[in-house]
Amino acid sequence: MSYVTGYLAAAKSTDRERYRLSSEASWPIFKRLGALALVENWGADVPDGKVTSFPLALKLKDDEVVVFSWVVWPDRATCDAAWQAMQTDPEMEGMDMPFDMERMVYGGFETIFTAHVG
Repeated sequence: MSYVTGYLAAAKSTDRERYRLSSEASWPIFKRLGALALVENWGADVPDGKVTSFPLALKLKDDEVVVFSWVVWPDRATCDAAWQAMQTDPEMEGMDMPFDMERMVYGGFETIFTAHVG
């Protein structure tokens, strides 16, 4: 089954279009390096928690929104090779990163089940 890298990030609430454009610009690079899909989601209903929550995990500020995203890869080896290649890829240099990378939470996941309509 596939392998997924997922992440949460804090972005300025005024940077929605900037974030979307950055995502659109990065997709050809991810695709060239073997990604099957890139899904970027802008927080619309992300409640605060008392013990744990997305906003707490990101130390979200008043002028920020939670971004929840993932990249689907055919397997972990393709993902690992792509992330390694991105470290020196000239197309990645100067790429607009419209979120606070220091507070980004990310990880890699093995897909164990998937279902969808159509």
